[in-house]
Amino acid sequence: MKTWLIPYVKLHYKGLLISILLGLLALASGAALMFTSGYLISKSALRPENILMVYIPVVAVRTFGIARAVLHYLSRLTSHDTILRVLSSMRSRLYRLLEPQAAFIQSRFQTGKILGVLSDDIDHLQDVFLRTILPSVTALGMYGVAILCLGWFDWVFAAMMAVYLFFIVIFIPIISLWFSRKKTKKIKNGRHAQYQMLTDGLLGIKDWMIAGKPTDFMKDDNNKDQMVANMEQSIRNQRSYRDFINQLIIGAMVISMVSWSSSMVHEGGMHVTLIAAFVLVTLSVSEAFLPVAGAVEQIPEYHESIARLDSINEDEKTDKEGLNHLFIPSTAEIKLSNVFFKYPGVDDWVLEQISMDIPQGRRIALLGKSGAGKSSIAQLICGSYSPTKGTVTINGSDATLFGDSLFEFVSILNQRPHLFNTTIANNLRLGNQQATDQEIIEVAKKVQLHDYIMSLPNGYNTQMEESGQIFSGGQQQRIALARILLKGSPVIILDEPTVGLDPKTESDLLKTIFSTLEDKTLIWITHHLAGIKHMDEVIFLENGKIELQGSHQELLNTSQRYRDLYYLDVPPSIRKMVHM
Repeated sequence: MKTWLIPYVKLHYKGLLISILLGLLALASGAALMFTSGYLISKSALRPENILMVYIPVVAVRTFGIARAVLHYLSRLTSHDTILRVLSSMRSRLYRLLEPQAAFIQSRFQTGKILGVLSDDIDHLQDVFLRTILPSVTALGMYGVAILCLGWFDWVFAAMMAVYLFFIVIFIPIISLWFSRKKTKKIKNGRHAQYQMLTDGLLGIKDWMIAGKPTDFMKDDNNKDQMVANMEQSIRNQRSYRDFINQLIIGAMVISMVSWSSSMVHEGGMHVTLIAAFVLVTLSVSEAFLPVAGAVEQIPEYHESIARLDSINEDEKTDKEGLNHLFIPSTAEIKLSNVFFKYPGVDDWVLEQISMDIPQGRRIALLGKSGAGKSSIAQLICGSYSPTKGTVTINGSDATLFGDSLFEFVSILNQRPHLFNTTIANNLRLGNQQATDQEIIEVAKKVQLHDYIMSLPNGYNTQMEESGQIFSGGQQQRIALARILLKGSPVIILDEPTVGLDPKTESDLLKTIFSTLEDKTLIWITHHLAGIKHMDEVIFLENGKIELQGSHQELLNTSQRYRDLYYLDVPPSIRKMVHM
């Protein structure tokens, strides 16, 4: 609440206040329209001697009718404009939270959870303004105005009507909220389970087919859908009962108003023409309060949405507490000391007793089969996780304390860099939004892409095709490398960037990487030993432990196992090509 609502209320309070004021005036115009209409009908029924005797009520009906429509439109226009501005700020903030963590987003959050946040939770924060805060505040304001106006005639009767309205505006919404809280939480969890199921269905459909269990997948998916549908139907039934009770209360209010106004006429306290006016205004005012129960009922959904956003926002909260305001240097000395690590909810160790020193400019290769722990070391260095035991420090400070700031000086070149559907220049400028055209050209020359880009129809202004199809796999990696050069990060993590490339392209790309990143700290995660000669230290991991460690030449001289791996993985022709 303090993070995702209050700051935006403070920032856009003027627009919200104007919207509430316009909404209150629209409700007041609607009430005045019904009041003058009732008076006009009653007055006309008495057949006045001259039309001028009802001229003012006729004009008033037209005025209030037009005013209600105009004010309602202005209220909606102002509220939607303000809320869209709020949403724009929220979405930008959410992007800023997720973007630095994109490389390891799946290690920190479930994909289904991210889909749920992006598709549901931000929209629910839109609804908290449009469907809860604004209608509720406006209704409470109208509640006070209505009781004050009625009290001008009779305070005793005004108090009785206040009790009626109390049930509609406060008591029934609270009861409805109490009943729906648990059901809403189950629906919300069910929806996110659906998102996760959708993710598994899209990304893992081939595995389901190979396993021969698509029917099981569909059955599980249908069960989740049915559970959500049942809970939603239960909520709808509850709302029907609530609306029925509200209508009974409104009926009691109308009967009470007829009785009171009739007695007032009988006692000479008001003219007979006002009976219809008071009855009609009662219906108008009461209808304005009915949305409050539905608005309050949505609060559990907002709470769940805010909780999920807060879980993503945890690093930013840490930053506000001052932990992330550590000095971000231009160099980084990375140290892992006696690190043990296992993922939450998993019993087996992923890493055991890992220690390594990586001063600025050192080149480290992490070798090992899948599951050996290579990527886990990178995630610990990036602060995505804390070690279960031991420490991971950068310049003497715990890596997790840097939060998202860590990604200001750590860059990642992974297997599949994404190229966006915009110009080549904009894709390169992703590394540094303030980069000049000349700087872009310089880095393109360094990664040996300039000549190819200039051969395209519009040069650097050429539009990328979908997923960068105008570039080969090696060229796409060079685009990503150029981004890193523009960013200027002192630490680069190479997450198997040459996977899927042919030997010649792999060799050329590795030469470019090593030549352009000479002064950078390189942490190279790889299965492949081509180009390993360029690394200062080779660390071979197996079952989460360091089995071999040393320079390439040292391991060739001292380890038969390493020699066998190297000569098996890198044939003479490739060795010659890489070492040239």
